[in-house]
Amino acid sequence: MNLLIMGPPGAGKGTQAETLVKELGITHISTGDMFRSAIKEGTEMGIKAKEYMDKGELVPDYVVVGMVKERLSRPESTGGFLLDGFPRNVVQAEALDETLKTIGIKLDSVINIVVPRDKLVNRLTGRRICRSCGSSYHVQFKKPRVEGICDNCGGELYQRSDDNDTAVNNRLYVYEASTRSLIDYYAKRGLLRNINGDQDIHKVMEDISKNL
Repeated sequence: MNLLIMGPPGAGKGTQAETLVKELGITHISTGDMFRSAIKEGTEMGIKAKEYMDKGELVPDYVVVGMVKERLSRPESTGGFLLDGFPRNVVQAEALDETLKTIGIKLDSVINIVVPRDKLVNRLTGRRICRSCGSSYHVQFKKPRVEGICDNCGGELYQRSDDNDTAVNNRLYVYEASTRSLIDYYAKRGLLRNINGDQDIHKVMEDISKNL
């Protein structure tokens, strides 16, 4: 099964993606991991991406698409994949369609996790991260056993600088503005599956499974 997962910051997309790839036995392709891997391995597109990143510039669409094509062409992706963080706009979505057509595979479904904005703000501003191991907590929903201390490694918990109210609202605005046309694009093709993310994580996964 070839899937794409979407969702705003704080929607729980990462948690659901992790569970999905395990349950379905498919490859998780996230743009962040893909960039790091391509640059480390020194692939053609990885080298090009690094040139732009070293200059502090945005990586052009054609480079990102090229990296995705490299990744999808690998043997481990033939058994199914979950795209996470790509495409981010209609231009990239159209390029993805062409790439998949060239490889001879198709996208089966697009999972869009939906959560009310006020709930997203609450989730993100209450998030705390371990400085040592990166484990995530929440002041309301996932408290550590000892306040300010990571359960896993004893590291200090901190609030990311972009998890304040102003920054969070700006990130959500940018996400909504950039993905609105993308959501319409997949809806018109009959691939979009809107999932209520404002519920228990197990119920979210249950709803995703039903829609698939």
